[in-house]
Amino acid sequence: MTSSSSSGLTFKLHPLVIVNISDHYTRVKSQMNPPPTSTSTSGTVNNNNSNGVELHQQFPRVYGCVIGVQRGRTVEIFNSFELLYDPSSHSLDRSFLEKKQELYKKVFPHFYILGWYSTGSDAEESDMHIHKALMDINESPLYVLLNPAINHAQKDLPVTIYESDGIPQLIFVRSSYTIETVEAERISVDHVAHLKPSDGGSAATQLAAHLTGIHSAIKMLNSRIRVLHHYLVGMQKGDIPCENSLLRQVSSLLRRLPAIESEKFQDDFLMEYNDTVLITYLAMFTNCSSTMNELVDKFNTAYDRHSRRGGRTAFI
Repeated sequence: MTSSSSSGLTFKLHPLVIVNISDHYTRVKSQMNPPPTSTSTSGTVNNNNSNGVELHQQFPRVYGCVIGVQRGRTVEIFNSFELLYDPSSHSLDRSFLEKKQELYKKVFPHFYILGWYSTGSDAEESDMHIHKALMDINESPLYVLLNPAINHAQKDLPVTIYESDGIPQLIFVRSSYTIETVEAERISVDHVAHLKPSDGGSAATQLAAHLTGIHSAIKMLNSRIRVLHHYLVGMQKGDIPCENSLLRQVSSLLRRLPAIESEKFQDDFLMEYNDTVLITYLAMFTNCSSTMNELVDKFNTAYDRHSRRGGRTAFI
């Protein structure tokens, strides 16, 4: 069904495509799996479901098209849109596809359909039906597969790109890719990564999530610096051949790092730290003063009510 690619094409995938597929899958899953009810009818239906249906409801499959450009041997996937496809009858809504393609052509005239996407753990035999259905638009469409199952031990993105090879029969060929971003995408992805749940949560929970993100960023920065240090040490010992272009890149990267060992940095850091602590103390005092004012207002209200009653009852 699948094999390794030998086409020589270079694939660049933009984060917007991954976000779109993930959003599409999340919406469909939330619509297919509403909160469980306590009615007897739903319980009967759940008991009669087979394992295959339960698995499909747990990980529903979604379908869509990926669009972008191809410059020579470089294929860059910029965006995506949804498709209306019925996997049971293998029917594709052509009018919907043509309408979406026409709308995207008006906004992005240089983009064209590169292939399609779906969700799942691996490419299936049934995926070849929609793949063949799109070959009249692109004779060699791509297949972008997103695995929605959460695997905490996996470090790579759960995204696979397949090409199609028609010799001697049409099969899916696994291809490597790189993530390509522009400034607007980096800002958007960073904003999405720092979004908080709609229910808010306690301040301690939000602080813990913020500190966890900072810790992960520092840990990743430390690991990257260790890789550079190991590479430079190996080059200095002669174990790795010297490459001036890489040395210039490392030198340019190091010049961007702040000089945290200087006396001026320490003075500025301590001043900012003291200002932060002072603001924290002021906020705490303000909160205490506000609480005391509320308590005094309640006491005065109760005292006024007691005074208007003429002291007929004892005030506690």
